[in-house]
Amino acid sequence: MIKIVALAALGFVAASMLATWLYGHFAASVQGDPSFALPVAEDETTLDYRIGQVTAAHPGQSGLVLLDENLDAFAARGIAARLAERSLDLLYYIWNEDLTGRLLMAEMLAAAERGVRVRILVDDIGTGHSSDAMSAMAHHPRIEIRVFNPTRARPGRLRRGIEMALRTFSVTRRMHNKAWIADGRIAILGGRNIGDAYFDAAQSTNFRDMDVLVMGPAVALTEQIFDDYWNSGLALPADRLSPLRDPDAMLAKVAPELAATAARPDAQAYLERIAGRIAMFDAEVMQPDWTPSARVIADPPEKALGRKGENWLMRELHPVFAATKQRIEITSPYFIPGEEGTATLTRLAARGVTVSILTNSLAATDVAAVHGGYAPYRVPLLKAGINLWELRPEATGRKLSLRGSSSASLHTKAFTADGRRGFIGSMNFDPRSASLNTEMGVLFDCPTIAAKMEAVWQHDTAPDHSFEVRLTPDGTLQWRASDDGRTLTYDRDPEASFWRRLTARVVGWLPLESQL
Repeated sequence: MIKIVALAALGFVAASMLATWLYGHFAASVQGDPSFALPVAEDETTLDYRIGQVTAAHPGQSGLVLLDENLDAFAARGIAARLAERSLDLLYYIWNEDLTGRLLMAEMLAAAERGVRVRILVDDIGTGHSSDAMSAMAHHPRIEIRVFNPTRARPGRLRRGIEMALRTFSVTRRMHNKAWIADGRIAILGGRNIGDAYFDAAQSTNFRDMDVLVMGPAVALTEQIFDDYWNSGLALPADRLSPLRDPDAMLAKVAPELAATAARPDAQAYLERIAGRIAMFDAEVMQPDWTPSARVIADPPEKALGRKGENWLMRELHPVFAATKQRIEITSPYFIPGEEGTATLTRLAARGVTVSILTNSLAATDVAAVHGGYAPYRVPLLKAGINLWELRPEATGRKLSLRGSSSASLHTKAFTADGRRGFIGSMNFDPRSASLNTEMGVLFDCPTIAAKMEAVWQHDTAPDHSFEVRLTPDGTLQWRASDDGRTLTYDRDPEASFWRRLTARVVGWLPLESQL
């Protein structure tokens, strides 16, 4: 029996190595031509003129505008697309073909029709294998779409599943980055993907999330990161991965189909927000918070191959944690600190730093399995004196989204330190973000932006929005919240279903932490 298992394992390893080798040859054969960000000009485009004037008044500094509200984050992307006259470079893990996803696809198509060069890089797992509209748009002469780390097998779940199993060690590494760059003048970075749940359009659960709009030198850094990913050997042209039988006919169908989406009654509030905010966009963007210390940082694309570990993003954040003297507030929807992270936070608390963490409750998370990896760390963190909050799924008094949902799940990935330094990006505080996925974000020293982030923190950790997790005198966990001024107390994960509890418990027993 042992010999049979050993032979099977050896056979799988051999098949996996062969599949990886064959994939490398395939990827090289369909590689796209390199291309790079178009240079900015003094007043070639509307954004050159509008943004160039304000950045010229703040030489060497980057302007930051916090985008906390979901609808404003949608509008900012739509406005940036409408104002673009030279280029749009977009980098996303997920781009859903739902209401808001299709509305923003329509903006991309309209920009291309105006002569704007559009480059879109999406991850294969999150988007690349499933979007018919994207596949058709890839054949537009002004739109180029590439897919990061794609499978060779496109249609057919069986073939795709077999390939993913054989290439599991490379397929599990994903591009989790998010960036929206217009004319090389403004960039939007943060935690939001493209889809209804990120813009208050989902009818079930919407995400609490955070982005930051940047201008100035930080945009050039973002463009460089985009180019690095775009020209990497892992970014393959969508039109070569999934050739269409009649691309012209498919492309001709896309515009009226997207127009039909824009004509839907439930689309009007989103389109009106774009139209209504364009006039205000100048005033809001002309009043950013300026700082000479804002860097857009990212993992190298080679991280998806397990390479260049010395340049991984987490190494950039370690010095910020180590230098914290008074307080640090971490928001992460998927929080699994591991032994090393727990030790780091414990050392901070031991020297008098107030360490506070906000993550999802079991009832609020969209990935119950991740909660199974997080749960064992609650007691050690609390014993170390670390403050812990978990977002409630349906907060008291939470407003309805435009499509009826009042249920929320945390998706913000950010922290502030000592009321001045901070980070907003795509990176969770978990093993997957640290070691497997590629991530990016903005690291800055700016007290005014940090103060705005802390105000969001205070709102989200209030007892009508989050459960405060505590240790009782006998060492067990207790959750506290409030409802209309009435204190609520729980002795197990509040409001979580039996199946969620079971999933989290089973995952907690399994040796899966490195994959979570």
